[in-house]
Amino acid sequence: MGFTIGGIREMRTGSRRRVRTTECTAVAEYTGLWGWDVVPGTRAAAGRCSCGDPACTAPGAHPLAFAEPVPAGAGLDVATKAWSEYPGAAVLLPVGRSFDVIEVAEEAGRRALVRLERMGLPLGPVCATPTGRARFFVAPGAAAELPRLLYRMGWDDADLDLHGIGPGGHVTAPPSDLGGLGPVRWLRPPTLDTAGAPPQARLLLGTLAYICHRTHC
Repeated sequence: MGFTIGGIREMRTGSRRRVRTTECTAVAEYTGLWGWDVVPGTRAAAGRCSCGDPACTAPGAHPLAFAEPVPAGAGLDVATKAWSEYPGAAVLLPVGRSFDVIEVAEEAGRRALVRLERMGLPLGPVCATPTGRARFFVAPGAAAELPRLLYRMGWDDADLDLHGIGPGGHVTAPPSDLGGLGPVRWLRPPTLDTAGAPPQARLLLGTLAYICHRTHC
């Protein structure tokens, strides 16, 4: 008999078991190596969220209501044991604790990433979603400061496809899929230097805003 989350059956396949192992390892890496909390999240299949709510506004992309987070510092054994309580759960990272996120279109994000690397500016982790978005991990507080920073840089009246995600938000982390649409992947994976000390948003924002404006035009 297969496992279920909120009534959606999980298929019993060797591939699925390997995914579980991969996700347990990823959870342990996020908690033990990078120092991030991890939250078990819902999955989506055929447009339905595993939370069971037919009116769910974020199918496959929000925390399980009954699940406990795996805290930063948990090692492989602890993470594996904790994740075994929620088979099939997506790996979600809470935003606003160790980092905030600046999200842009993936095309703009890739162009900005190349330019930022050439400029030698500090960069944190960057991931891409199957919905065509790029997410730049930056220091906590960025989402709240974003309007003020854009105003100071002269971008406040521009029609930019650029958004902040702050406290209370969650991002789906590799290797999990997002809303049943495909896996999230790293464009720039975390490192020991960047996971615990992501860059201040102001260092990246000018380039991100410029590229977003050029791409939109």
